[in-house]
Amino acid sequence: MQNVQKSATTEARAEADAAASAGGLLGLLNIWCRHIALLATWIATCGSLFFSEVLGWQPCLFCWYQRILMYPLAIILTVGILRNDRGMAAYVLPFSIAGVFMSTYHYLLIRAPRFFPPPPCTDGVPCSVDYINWLGFINIPTLALIAF
Repeated sequence: MQNVQKSATTEARAEADAAASAGGLLGLLNIWCRHIALLATWIATCGSLFFSEVLGWQPCLFCWYQRILMYPLAIILTVGILRNDRGMAAYVLPFSIAGVFMSTYHYLLIRAPRFFPPPPCTDGVPCSVDYINWLGFINIPTLALIAF
């Protein structure tokens, strides 16, 4: 088991050295992009659970849709990194692209209600509720968009 870990570590270092010499920062970013994506999805997952479970904010319908698209990404990226799956983008991109569109639409529901009237909510919190407003434009859909 230790030989496998040592060879994987040696292989990762060799890849990092080759990328650094070939492409500099862009090459290193290419190697670590899966880990950066995993960090973003775990922060988004823990953040959404913090908002709802600790602060007691009820998620609206579109927040639930964004969670449905974000939570599997945390698992898929974790398993893909552990298995060193090079074809992971094929599994991740559909969730990410759908999440970008969903987050953008939700952001526009909150910020431009004249052009994008929110759908009628039959239950729970309306989709136009803005729990946070940091710097005048950062809200929960913006945080989800950044994570996707």
